[in-house]
Amino acid sequence: MSITVSTTRQRLKAGKMALGFGVHHLRTVAAPVLAAATGHDWMFVDGEHGAFTIQETTQLCIAALPTGVTPIVRVCAGALDEATRALDNGAMGIVVPHVDTAADAKRIADAFHYPPMGRRSWGGSPAIYGYQPPATAEAQAAINSEILTVVMLESPEAVRNADAIAAVEGVDILFIGTSDLTAELGISGQMDHPKVIDAYQVIGDACRRHGKVLGMGGVYDEQNASRYVGMGARFLLTGSDHSYIVTGAAQRVSFFNRLAGVPM
Repeated sequence: MSITVSTTRQRLKAGKMALGFGVHHLRTVAAPVLAAATGHDWMFVDGEHGAFTIQETTQLCIAALPTGVTPIVRVCAGALDEATRALDNGAMGIVVPHVDTAADAKRIADAFHYPPMGRRSWGGSPAIYGYQPPATAEAQAAINSEILTVVMLESPEAVRNADAIAAVEGVDILFIGTSDLTAELGISGQMDHPKVIDAYQVIGDACRRHGKVLGMGGVYDEQNASRYVGMGARFLLTGSDHSYIVTGAAQRVSFFNRLAGVPM
């Protein structure tokens, strides 16, 4: 059986934006279908802040495979064992937060790639091959080329080390965790602060020098999102299930209250 192709990787390779649907609360296999129905390219299963079990995570990933939405999982920093289990069971990319150095990035890239690129262990027939892979060496090479390794830069130290992190082979995306970065910089929530703009410039320049993709998380207002997309961000988390539900529901309630003449 042929490997499931990462539409997100294809879009990024072509220089296009790839839009992510954050999953924090949803637990049903409808989540990737909803992501596809709303024009998203990848699904972001948040295992760092969401209360997901590995079972729930992998079921969501497997459900995403036939939809064309790329299943990507964020694990807690250091939880590389959970990450490789997710990769064995349907995930096509992993996001690791709080990556501050090239050594951190190298350890992550090694864990997520089979030899000779890394040291990932072969766990048998993987979900992304429909459990019917070709010869092991062929399958491992193809999987190495298909998965996305995403490291989050969320501190002043990470910004200083951005060039060295971007130079690490096997890292695909430098994803700025803008909310945590502003907190670390002492300007929590100030997405338009000059220090944040400078950080996007530094990390974006590093990505361009080393052929990596710049990612953006935590920026959802139109003015600042437009600025950072204009600076080269292409791997974009556009929102999460709870924010979509609250925003959409509030708009509908406001509409119907206006119809009924209820003062707002």
